[in-house]
Amino acid sequence: MLANKTVLELGSMIAAPFATHILSQLGADVIKIEPPGGETTRKLVRGGPSGTYIAYNRGKKSICLNLQSEDGQRVFRELVAKADIIVHNLSPSAARKMKVTFDDCEAIRPGIILCHIRGYGEGPLSEEIASNPIAEAATGVMFANRNSGKPSRLGPSYHDQFAGCYAVMGVLSALLDPAASRERRNITLGLYETGLHIAARELVGVQLKSQITGKAEQEPSPEFSMPGYGAYETSDGRWVYLVMLTDDHWRKFCAAAGIAPDPELATLRQRRKHRPAVEDLVTRSVRKLSFADWSTSLGAAGVGFTEVLSADRVLDADQARTPPKYTQVPFADFSFDAPDFPLPSCVREDGLEIPPPLLGEHTIALLHEAGYQDAEIRQMVSAGAVVQALEDDDLWNMRAERLSAAG
Repeated sequence: MLANKTVLELGSMIAAPFATHILSQLGADVIKIEPPGGETTRKLVRGGPSGTYIAYNRGKKSICLNLQSEDGQRVFRELVAKADIIVHNLSPSAARKMKVTFDDCEAIRPGIILCHIRGYGEGPLSEEIASNPIAEAATGVMFANRNSGKPSRLGPSYHDQFAGCYAVMGVLSALLDPAASRERRNITLGLYETGLHIAARELVGVQLKSQITGKAEQEPSPEFSMPGYGAYETSDGRWVYLVMLTDDHWRKFCAAAGIAPDPELATLRQRRKHRPAVEDLVTRSVRKLSFADWSTSLGAAGVGFTEVLSADRVLDADQARTPPKYTQVPFADFSFDAPDFPLPSCVREDGLEIPPPLLGEHTIALLHEAGYQDAEIRQMVSAGAVVQALEDDDLWNMRAERLSAAG
């Protein structure tokens, strides 16, 4: 789909790397431009790459440039001149300092598409820095997600990943219009604005209740205040998640559980009125049987359910394995099953198993492609304007442990 399109990424953590990961899976060639120390996710686990880096940077090329140096800027401009798309999540001030704004890049490559993912879009906070949990806190998500009563961030960084998806939508929208204006090609996306859009249902729902009841009622839990909706422990210590949105769902669950119909609990309004009793009934019922037994009875009754799985078990599920929804990616001395873009017909057929690059792994090759000679490259490496890969780098500081174990 995006064959022959070159994407430059100046990304750190999740939002921009996730966006370019999707563009790569759709066929684009992605060149990851990193500072001399590498992007943040290269150093998060025992001083080495994290799961984030491995999952969302496979198949990319890495060139390591010091954009605060004259030579680094010169190489960057040459890369921009041959690129189609730029995606970055630098702070607004850093983008200006490193000359990675739309105006800077458009002057070099007229017609280029640039997507800047930042903390906030236009407004009084547009220059401020915001991360995923800040977006969660500012848009109502964290208020509803509580750990022992305390507002807490969600586990995964969904706001970053949603922003990455929105970035791809913006890029594809501009690509689909051969006459796209500067405004269409200058894409600015805030994590805060992303969070607002994600939370639209909840924000409008509160307004609805305010206008019906005269007060802004919050949902008492993430389970939409539906009694019997959520996770319950089975007799063998596993957890089953039940979907209980309608009266029909309730009737089917009662049939599967062998619970006699109770006219006092027939409707959702009645069950909400007797919430503690319903929760106790469901909890006690689920604890009577093993997960395997529940799987059989709930499936036969047509109840929506699944097991709540820990991350180490997710890819062992038959649905994940048949056909495989992931690609085996080698990296360092390990191998990883990395989930793929969920539209197989859109995913490129070549190169998905290419491992994430070492820091600066493609620096020399890309400089050669740009026409630089060996002597000039050595001079730039010596001056610190560019960095080449350390092939024998001990990524997770494991060499000492291995030597100790062997001796």
